Amino acid sequence: MWKSLKDQVVVITGASSGVGQATAEEFAKREAKLVLAARDASALQLVAKTCRELGAEVLVAPTDVTDAGAVKKLAEKAMSFGKIDIWFSNVGVGAVGRFEETPIEAHQQVIRTNLIGHFNDAHAVIPIFLRQRHGIFINMISLGGFAATPFAAAYGASKFGLRGFSEALRAELAGEPDIHICDVYPTFMDTPGVAHGANYTGRKLSVPPPVYDARRAARAIVRLAEHPRTSITVGAVADLARLAHFLAPNTSSRLTAYLTSRYLRQAPRVERSNGNLFRAPAIPGGVEGGWRSERRVPIAGVAAAVVVGLALAAVVSGMPRASHRRGFLPLQTAAMGRRLFKSGGFLR
Repeated sequence: MWKSLKDQVVVITGASSGVGQATAEEFAKREAKLVLAARDASALQLVAKTCRELGAEVLVAPTDVTDAGAVKKLAEKAMSFGKIDIWFSNVGVGAVGRFEETPIEAHQQVIRTNLIGHFNDAHAVIPIFLRQRHGIFINMISLGGFAATPFAAAYGASKFGLRGFSEALRAELAGEPDIHICDVYPTFMDTPGVAHGANYTGRKLSVPPPVYDARRAARAIVRLAEHPRTSITVGAVADLARLAHFLAPNTSSRLTAYLTSRYLRQAPRVERSNGNLFRAPAIPGGVEGGWRSERRVPIAGVAAAVVVGLALAAVVSGMPRASHRRGFLPLQTAAMGRRLFKSGGFLR
């Protein structure tokens, strides 16, 4: 049933920018009590100021979620309100580059942040939920939780892992009807995440359209807190990617790798960077990353994504096994994907 969020205690990790900041502001509009966490204390204070102006009572708790002890202290600080109703586990980082050209330390840090960090969040709050006999744990995953991410292997591994983690946790807590484990699978959001992330490609990164307003994801997350569900997607592309991967996982992954590789060959050169993997960004990002175009993405672009998913399935089901062995399948579907995506404005 739908419930009021007024005076609900909400912990948000990764609250200093992007979807985390946008979600904090949405909860603030509903007069929730907020506990905001991230590595950057100064950025958190700016978000807290905005949320207080919107009507929320706010605590700021600078926290590195890779430190389990620090996350326990975050939960203890949140309990100064007397309870924790909602925990939005939102921290996420990325490292883009060919697997073997990306430092192993970068791969490890992505897993440590995106997967173990969420473990730390849940490990700190689930005992509290069990004592209270209620609570909502919202796990921010991404379309990378069910579709491979070539050139960001650790990111994809962490998101696949998060999906499995949520499913296991949900099963363990099945006997607690008022404790909910909810997953969020957004498509590309207009946040500073890509600009802040590690880049080992030596090329300027971009985000393929359509790119959605982070506040759209924030509103979806707030609705999830009002009416808990097992999972939600944000943006049609997330559903399309999920369908394509379900129908033809190997082919859709190869197509994604081909398109990414093609973009990177043409992109301007830039210096390689660790980004925000090991420290907070030097400049707070705010909600928006500046990736959205003022013009609308052509409807043909979305239609092309649908066609790619369905065509992949048709090709896979109808292609002789000998053609699979000769490598005909990935070459033909890559060419098809290139034509379809280009006609829809996905390749620029």
